[in-house]
Amino acid sequence: MKRLTLTGSTTVITGAASGMGAEIARILAADGVHLALVDHNAEALSTVAAGLRGTNVTTHVVDLRDDEAVFTAVGEITSAHPHVNALITCAGSSMLGTLDQLTMEEMRWLTDVNLWGTVSITKALLPTLRAERAAHITHLASIYALAAPAGRIPYALSKYAVRGFSEALRHELEGSAVTVGAIYPAGVRTGIILHGRYAAAIDPAVAARAAAAQAAMYHTEPADAAAQIVRATERRRARTMVGREARLVDVLVRVAPAAYWRVMRRPLREAVDTTTPVR
Repeated sequence: MKRLTLTGSTTVITGAASGMGAEIARILAADGVHLALVDHNAEALSTVAAGLRGTNVTTHVVDLRDDEAVFTAVGEITSAHPHVNALITCAGSSMLGTLDQLTMEEMRWLTDVNLWGTVSITKALLPTLRAERAAHITHLASIYALAAPAGRIPYALSKYAVRGFSEALRHELEGSAVTVGAIYPAGVRTGIILHGRYAAAIDPAVAARAAAAQAAMYHTEPADAAAQIVRATERRRARTMVGREARLVDVLVRVAPAAYWRVMRRPLREAVDTTTPVR
């Protein structure tokens, strides 16, 4: 498949105010790629955009849970940018808690952010991407779209769904100008787990302990992950593992699809424990 040229065209990035989204924006801006940056955090988004030079950058403050706002923002993006040939969806959050601890409202909130926000902006932007000679959609899934740990039901649910959405859409668009890929990061040192949400039923000290245990297992720097995501977008890859742990888990679930948790349980023990009181 012919490599996608991003320079001179526009890439839309969601979750661009921090983490991997912000790092992707910095890499692409340095390469002369025009950018439409999307996030719900206006102040942080403005700070990221102010640090980018030499390219056309627009910012769009959007709550991706609001379908009407998403479609309006895409209209603004396409008015400001005549050629959009890539979408990279980095927006997302996390949620700690067992099924007993979580409310339906808490689980729906995370699904709205991680899944339906991804679906909404993809649907809104797809006609514009179809108009290009070549275009690519990159969705950030997760290592937890390959293996579902205890204590992460809403997150795994949403990311497995992103994986399914990406694969089904790739098959729908087969033979068109638009290709679709999913990224499976593991252990990237962003603030998603430390600044994510947890069930209201959990003692905050217990939630903080679990989040810190998870964060301590992260080894990949956001800039390194971003560089891999940019390469995957340019090469229009269907499936990309980011981080050594992601590659190991990918193999593990293929070898032991019904028993992989026996291997993962011990190293994740503290990171998924949201019930044991802090002493």
